[in-house]
Amino acid sequence: MSAAMDMKELHWLLDIIHSIDVGVVVLDRQLNIKVWNAFMENHSGLPFDSVQDKPLLTLFPEIPADWFRRKLESVLALGNRAFTIWEQRPYLVRFRNYQPITGVEEHMFQNVSLIPLASATGTVEHVCVILYDVTDIATSKRQLEQANITLEKLSRTDMLTQLFNRGYWEECLAREFARHKRYHSEASLIMFDIDHFKKVNDTYGHQVGDKVIQLVAALLRKNLRTTDVGGRYGGEEFGAILPDTGLDGAQQLAERLREQAEALCFRAGEQEVRFTISLGIADLSQGCPTYKQWIEQADKALYDSKHAGRNRVSVFMPAA
Repeated sequence: MSAAMDMKELHWLLDIIHSIDVGVVVLDRQLNIKVWNAFMENHSGLPFDSVQDKPLLTLFPEIPADWFRRKLESVLALGNRAFTIWEQRPYLVRFRNYQPITGVEEHMFQNVSLIPLASATGTVEHVCVILYDVTDIATSKRQLEQANITLEKLSRTDMLTQLFNRGYWEECLAREFARHKRYHSEASLIMFDIDHFKKVNDTYGHQVGDKVIQLVAALLRKNLRTTDVGGRYGGEEFGAILPDTGLDGAQQLAERLREQAEALCFRAGEQEVRFTISLGIADLSQGCPTYKQWIEQADKALYDSKHAGRNRVSVFMPAA
């Protein structure tokens, strides 16, 4: 009667193992497969009789062999469970993702548990590997992270120009100013705007005005180094932060921007649209107590360019 009950309980256990919606694999010390449930059959396309007593690593070469052996040796030697989650390793066995909700993912994300299986004598000769399909959780988290990245980018980006907006650009300016104060590094600031921009809007309309602003922004992006920081300061005014750049380098960049803007031309209907820019430079070798005053110095040089006839570059010089 006892033996009959044991067989019945074993049948129930095997039925449960095959019915649960997780992968169950039992391996011996040589990593040969001893148990392979229906979840594993369905997702791998391999029935149990085709994998029985075969090495898991041979059947699934995508499993990092050295890493997996170390994991199993630890479980066998210590008799403790081990775990790995999808954020550490996306999957153990690469299964295709067939879930309609998370169909955007090519493969199934998996959490994995490794459980020591003791024999009747208490020795651990087998390890149970359990695979949990966490694709829904992983996809939701990845999508949330991507949404947060997008929102962060939107919060610091000017929509018309795709440059940094004034708020974030000023944060970058404050950081560069603090770096200069700490390390006495060179740094220059260029402020510039589009000459007679109101006339452009009045003559051609605001859509053409927006096009001019976009062209100037593209010109700025094209000429900046990866370490430089360009931003739309407001309206038709722009700023460029130039780390580790003295006055000579800033003047060269400013003059290049001025020349390229003057050479730009595009058609609006039957009319040709041309424009120029005026620029002001302030480098920190002149001394400056705050980053706000750094902006004021560059703005002062910009207004000097305006008053001198526009379409030119001026450098801030402190009053004698």
